[in-house]
Amino acid sequence: MNLRRPLLRASSLALTVGLALPVLAAEPSLVATTPQTTAHPELWPAAKSPASLTDAKTEAFITQLMSKMSVEEKVGQTIQGDIASMTPADLATYPLGSILAGGNSAPDGNDRATPKAWTDLVDAYRKEALAKRPGRTPIPLMFGIDAVHGHNNIVGATIFPHNVGLGAMRDPALIERIGQATGEEVAVVGGDWTFGPTVAVPRDDRWGRSYEGYGEDPEIVASYSGPMTLGLQGKLFPGKPIAPGRIAGSAKHFLADGGTQDGRDQGNAVISEQELVAVHAQGYPPSIDAGILTVMASFSSWNGQKITGNKTLITDVLKGRMGFEGFVVSDWNAHGQLQGCSNVSCPQAMNAGLDMYMAPDSWKGLYENTVKQVKSGEIPMTRLDDAVRRILRVKVKSGLFDRVAPQVQGKFDRLGSADHRAIAREAVSKSLVLLKNDGVLPIKAGAKVLVAGDADDIGKASGGWTLTWQGTGNKNSDFPNGQSIWGGLKEAVEAAGGKATLAKDGKFAGEKPDVAIVVFGEDPYAEFQGDVANLAYQPNGKTDLELLKTLKAQGIPVVAVFLSGRPLWVNPEINASDAFVAAWLPGSEGAGVADVLVAGKDGKSRRDFTGKLSFSWPKRADQGPLNRGQPGYDPQFAYGYGLSYAKPAKVGQLSESAGDLGTAASVDRYFVAGRVPAPWMLSFSGAGAVKTIDAGAQENGRQATWSGEGEGLLAVQGPPVDLSRQTTGDMAVLVRWRVDKAPVAPVYLTVGCGESCGGRLDVTSTLSGSKIGEWRSAKIKLSCFQAAGAQMAHVSSPFGLSTSGPLAISLTEIQLASNEGDAFCPK
Repeated sequence: MNLRRPLLRASSLALTVGLALPVLAAEPSLVATTPQTTAHPELWPAAKSPASLTDAKTEAFITQLMSKMSVEEKVGQTIQGDIASMTPADLATYPLGSILAGGNSAPDGNDRATPKAWTDLVDAYRKEALAKRPGRTPIPLMFGIDAVHGHNNIVGATIFPHNVGLGAMRDPALIERIGQATGEEVAVVGGDWTFGPTVAVPRDDRWGRSYEGYGEDPEIVASYSGPMTLGLQGKLFPGKPIAPGRIAGSAKHFLADGGTQDGRDQGNAVISEQELVAVHAQGYPPSIDAGILTVMASFSSWNGQKITGNKTLITDVLKGRMGFEGFVVSDWNAHGQLQGCSNVSCPQAMNAGLDMYMAPDSWKGLYENTVKQVKSGEIPMTRLDDAVRRILRVKVKSGLFDRVAPQVQGKFDRLGSADHRAIAREAVSKSLVLLKNDGVLPIKAGAKVLVAGDADDIGKASGGWTLTWQGTGNKNSDFPNGQSIWGGLKEAVEAAGGKATLAKDGKFAGEKPDVAIVVFGEDPYAEFQGDVANLAYQPNGKTDLELLKTLKAQGIPVVAVFLSGRPLWVNPEINASDAFVAAWLPGSEGAGVADVLVAGKDGKSRRDFTGKLSFSWPKRADQGPLNRGQPGYDPQFAYGYGLSYAKPAKVGQLSESAGDLGTAASVDRYFVAGRVPAPWMLSFSGAGAVKTIDAGAQENGRQATWSGEGEGLLAVQGPPVDLSRQTTGDMAVLVRWRVDKAPVAPVYLTVGCGESCGGRLDVTSTLSGSKIGEWRSAKIKLSCFQAAGAQMAHVSSPFGLSTSGPLAISLTEIQLASNEGDAFCPK
């Protein structure tokens, strides 16, 4: 099935999204028959960084400072390392300009580190950067972090709804308040730069980062990017730094990261320049006009050319036509994906207009090679000087040179403060979209309410990019200032004179409840791990649908509260519910859900539904790209749909035909719930055998037995897949196992593509230390296998276990998982 999106003319797109766009004449030079990778700046919207960013006093200061800097110091300013791959002491030798804490990076590797531990770490880096050394010019660091939905890296911070929900609000003023609260909480812990706002326009909801976008239509993105910029940074004034509690922002990801073919992360946007302008560029001018200080270039490509190396887009369009005077930073080692580049060498990116390399673990080699390339003339000194001037300009405007005593840092009571939580609660309420209501909502005063499913799980309600990169492994105790959806519902129901009972499995004793609220949805994920082949919800076992049906069969009205980072095909679940609410990923303020669902003691609704879909809801699971204005647009619920108490509507029985789903291939799941998903096969070769067992559920396990009469291998095998991004993202092979017979000979765990390109680790001691008959889980870092020689870009066997001696092991799970500080390399 061809799921490539149709190419639309700029004029038709302008009519669709209501934007003033250039109408392109059918000139031979622009009607390309081959993929176009060269942009024409005159066709793009004009913008301009405020004059207050480049005032004469600032530029004179920068000129004087640069006159003292060596080539080595200038190159250092253009490179950013990650705290997981360097220490403050490294700055004594390498004068880097920026440090970041990536998705799984934290002080001492502790994702639950205290705010004080964070400020101490940041201050340690700052102290080293500013230390007086012979021949060095002390220049302050920028400390960057992904505060994706609030300062989501810190225990106790306010976790706002993800952007997919915020887009449903249609409330730019509230977006600005969210930006200001986020900026303050980052500043409290010592940060001065966040990688946001995200102004991507996701056009294929199969993309695992869809929840980072405000909507499928650029009108919402364009209306939010300016206010979010002002919220984070405040208004810029000539000769003055941004105010205390404000931080630098970064509009991202330039460009068309949401337009890749088949929704593939870091993929290729196969689209015309007209569509690139009309859909994917519209969020940048308002942010630039508002004074955004940095822009992040995308991993992705436009018609086959990586954005990070596209000079016509970065230099001619962004810095030229759009008048951007801040600096451009790359994404995580994205420069290494350019043709002819590696993570430690890429003059092409800087020559294309990149100002700062995000080189988390490659910073040292990149620094050394870039110095050589500047001295040889491969990177012109004029290009390096322009990059350094832009970086220093942002540092001046961020107040880093004026940082005498922290005015906000250390005020930890501002993390999860009452006023910030109130903003988040308001955002939750306004983001909810009512898809169906057959008279069961609002919940009546005095009702007996059964709450089932995942209502008491703040981590699930928060999604990815929450404390950890993938957002997995979180407990309610990790959100000391938050409240689960269950907590909010219980509070509201009891305040209205009713009674609320929590039962995850939906079972109850005694009197039948008046209504059941079932909270369910997607488990947390982040980029590329969240990419899916189709939009079916729970395609491999509809346990949540069974719960809904079980409650309905008992004559209990059912309210479904659906947690997701994107619209999904849930027609069966909607049919099995009396009311269905798209709650997206609401974050840490569960009371915002109850504010809309539960009536007050007077029986009247306390807040009506106001949310409207910013993403079209699919009628079938195979629809892939589904955006208003496209030919054949046929959604279940159209862009802008949303019921309310004031304006109800009847939703009839929906079709339960999912469409042609094909065969979905799993890159990261190898053996789960008794199944080996395509394209993988689990087999035993050599001296031994494998059989199916019951391990807490029917036929959900496999037991492998090695006879000891020669080498035996239990392996997952399939077509080659690229796991290099998962490796740099600190993913791990998760194995849940039970030793039934202890090893007597060395046991090896392998990942790779055979003996010639595989990585083999000795796990004998790990297995020998296990208690016979006891189930355990282990996470082995993919980087361990890479260090042992595995070629992670070509993995045809993501799991292999071999020994020549007798051994018996049972398994219930083999898949990739995020390192939550619990992954290791066997010794």
